[in-house]
Amino acid sequence: MKAYELLYIVDPSSNEEVRAGVSARIDVAISNNGGKVDDVEDWGKRKLAYEIDGLSEGDYVLINFHADPTQIQELDRVLRINDAVKRHMIVARYEQE
Repeated sequence: MKAYELLYIVDPSSNEEVRAGVSARIDVAISNNGGKVDDVEDWGKRKLAYEIDGLSEGDYVLINFHADPTQIQELDRVLRINDAVKRHMIVARYEQE
């Protein structure tokens, strides 16, 4: 299992049900093949560097997790088809042992 972090931006005007649905779908995509979510940080609403779909602010969430590298493509697909997620980025994390 490799360590990864996922940062995604949700429309700040979306309701709590939509945000919980996005979070639940990400948890399922990570944990399907033995992945594990380590930490979830809700960064809250922040100003975007440039407008995305007419939005100047976004609700940021950072997730640190461990997963098999083959799962990353499926997680990326899940995030791309979700209309509530405006942008996302998955990067490998370096861990000191």
